[in-house]
Amino acid sequence: MEYIYSAMVLYSAGKDITEDAINAILTAAGVEADAAKIKALVASLEGVDIKEAIASAAVAAPVAAAAPAAAAAAADAPAAAADEPEEEAVSEEEAAAGLSALFG
Repeated sequence: MEYIYSAMVLYSAGKDITEDAINAILTAAGVEADAAKIKALVASLEGVDIKEAIASAAVAAPVAAAAPAAAAAAADAPAAAADEPEEEAVSEEEAAAGLSALFG
């Protein structure tokens, strides 16, 4: 995550996202930088419009957050229904047979 954060700091500051710049930020933060990870990050960000990526992530986040909430609500519904006692379906004949046993 430190690598991505360093790229975001550079983007926020209006600087070019280069291997040297990311390495400098990580070194300043006391992180031992991995040159391969830095190189992969810079290569993966090449040609990416970061502003557009942030905007699309901000729009997708509320939708993604709503899905677990809906799933949790749906999971609670059967639990609430299970707490209610179920009424047994008893026919009139069974009810009459039960009463006749009382009066014998």
